[in-house]
Amino acid sequence: MTSKKKPEELRSHRWYGVHDLRAFGHRSRTAQMGYDRSDYAGKPVIAIINTWSDINSCHTHFRQRAEEVKRGVWQAGGFPVEMPAMSLAEVMQKPSTMMYSNFLAMETEELLRSYPADGAVLIGGCDKTTPALLMGAISMNLPAIYLPAGPMLTGHWRENTLGSGSDTWKYWAELRAGNISERDWQEIEDGIARSPGTCMTMGTAATMMSIAEALGLTLPGASSIPAPDSNHAKMATLTGKRAVEMVWEDLKPRDLLRNESFDNAAVTLMAMGGSTNALIHLVAMAGRAGVRFPLERFNEFSAKTPLIANVRPSGERYLMEDFYYAGGLRALLAELKHLLFLAAKTVNGRTLGENIEGARVYNDDVIRKKHNPLKASGGLVVLRGSLAPNGAVIKASATNITQHVGKAVVFEDYNDMAARIDRDDLECDASSVLVLRNAGPLGGPGMPEWGMLPVPKKLLKEGVRDMVRVSDARMSGTSYGCCVLHVAPESYVGGPLALVKSGDPIELDVAKREINLRVPEPEMQKRKAAWQRPQQKFARGYGALFSRHIRQADEGCDFDFLEGTAPVAEPEIH
Repeated sequence: MTSKKKPEELRSHRWYGVHDLRAFGHRSRTAQMGYDRSDYAGKPVIAIINTWSDINSCHTHFRQRAEEVKRGVWQAGGFPVEMPAMSLAEVMQKPSTMMYSNFLAMETEELLRSYPADGAVLIGGCDKTTPALLMGAISMNLPAIYLPAGPMLTGHWRENTLGSGSDTWKYWAELRAGNISERDWQEIEDGIARSPGTCMTMGTAATMMSIAEALGLTLPGASSIPAPDSNHAKMATLTGKRAVEMVWEDLKPRDLLRNESFDNAAVTLMAMGGSTNALIHLVAMAGRAGVRFPLERFNEFSAKTPLIANVRPSGERYLMEDFYYAGGLRALLAELKHLLFLAAKTVNGRTLGENIEGARVYNDDVIRKKHNPLKASGGLVVLRGSLAPNGAVIKASATNITQHVGKAVVFEDYNDMAARIDRDDLECDASSVLVLRNAGPLGGPGMPEWGMLPVPKKLLKEGVRDMVRVSDARMSGTSYGCCVLHVAPESYVGGPLALVKSGDPIELDVAKREINLRVPEPEMQKRKAAWQRPQQKFARGYGALFSRHIRQADEGCDFDFLEGTAPVAEPEIH
């Protein structure tokens, strides 16, 4: 460790180290909490941003992990201060955690700015928590390191292995088709989530934790450890230790994050068959770091990156626990190091190349060799065309439908879809294209994960298990099937999706990267002239703030006033 700072140069010195009335108050109140001046004087104050909550099942182990982080901070000569922050519980929070992701990003940034923090440990993992914590820390730009929650243990039902989300959708379809009983469904419910931790499929949580490591914002290997594993507790302590060292070295997020860092993240995303949500998050995170990362870049990496993580839903059988035993993210990155910028700096002071040196694949069916991939390229594909002029995304690795023309069956919103999808008189067949609108950032609101529209019950009974579905919504990273998502501009603001009528032909061509509405331009202009924007959903509160400032999906869904790297003044202390 090369020390660049002196104790009097610590940010917290302004609160604790000066001889005035305010510092007297800061020190006396710290004494009120049972601390002696020697506990903190001249030491880095490490803010532990903890997203623990009783309602967030992914983070139920964080009370203990925070204590283990503190242990590392104390051991390294720092002063740990735990600060709770909003917990984005993916399953429980409505209308969607995406609506509150920017709230957590703002809270993280302002906690670090308004208190005497010299550095931070960010504890998170559930889907939107990772990008939100990192975005706030990138904007504040204090030394910061991320501790991922880790995946939960593998689920089980009788002789079947269960994966979060993926098997929920699978067996829900079988229940609706009459192929399993209510008792079976209850047993699945009791066996699919068996421990603390995030979804153990390659959902958004596992994707974003892995991306954080690929960006260099975690210690090597941190993203793959299952939450209940004792190695996770050890990693928490090591993370706390490293946070103190980073303060003395003055190593900040924007010192690490360059264009090449995000290129590495995109390679990781494609190689893992990761969540479509990652496109939104990476665009937003890059924007906070002053890096432009347009959607076209994703197709560049999709075309040249093989899918080598055999983890569901893009993979055939394995889950994140298997991925860890097979070597984890370090092994996957080592297999694809020819595609990576290995000189990228990371939070431990070493390069990405140094961090993956010596990593091995222990099961080459879980982490495939680059010459034996599950798919040679194209895990995620960005589409454009007359239906999505600003872009849409499809997880091509999770469907066999890559070229299709069918007639639209339009649902005005989620309630309309829920009311009609299982009716016997729904006019549709296996070739139809299900269209859901008013589900985007403003229309949802909050762009909920409704994009994996259920296959109509009458088609399930005929054996249909996949069909083309198009929406301005997102879908869970645990989902699968031919779902075209994030259609931009969204229907709520008058994008072409707002003008689709049932019976209109829609053409999908993944190879050409296109999604088109086959309606003559004069007819589209006529429909556009007749379209009326829906009434605003929020008259006050956070919803009104959200509605005024949220960006579209292709722009990262950040708030317009949070983007960029413009400096914000340190608070005056009076």
